[in-house]
Amino acid sequence: MRLNRRSGMLAPVQPGPVMSSDVAELQELLAQVALRDRAAFQELYRRSSPKLFAICLRILKDQQEAEDALQEVFVKIWHNADRYAAPLASPQAWMNAVTRNLAIDMLRRRRPGGGEMDAAERLADDRPGPEEAAVMRSEGRRIEACLAQLDPDRAEAVRLAYVEGASYVELAERFDVPLNTMRSWLRRSLIKLRECLTR
Repeated sequence: MRLNRRSGMLAPVQPGPVMSSDVAELQELLAQVALRDRAAFQELYRRSSPKLFAICLRILKDQQEAEDALQEVFVKIWHNADRYAAPLASPQAWMNAVTRNLAIDMLRRRRPGGGEMDAAERLADDRPGPEEAAVMRSEGRRIEACLAQLDPDRAEAVRLAYVEGASYVELAERFDVPLNTMRSWLRRSLIKLRECLTR
């Protein structure tokens, strides 16, 4: 990890590109970050900051703002790594989404109502092409089939947590269970989903 001397903020390092074979390693790093492992966080930063910085820079078009955004992105990743759900998205796709959303929010705050916002949203649009969309639909059907094998309340909790972004506290209140019980539900449900998806 490297600090920018001018701003005192984190700045991207220059490792090699993230290859598809690194998906399992990124998943493991995110799992360790969810457990507050600082060494894993530094390694995750080293591996993913160049790509995430490029997204920030592409949207914000300002080096300093992109560096600030990258700093905020990694704060969000640190605090929300436990929300990453491997069966639902690749680790890079999840981090890209966090980055795009944050950079677009920064742009909105900077220029409310500006025409530049539409251009940034188009630039940030990583919608899949037809082949990738077909693969994603197929994967979506597999995930739905695996979710159907869970108890209905567990499946609903997984959807609310990892698709709609509900917090553990909100879910515990909604299902009227203790917070640790909800964490256990989600952890076990994700394990079952992984097992189902790898069959």
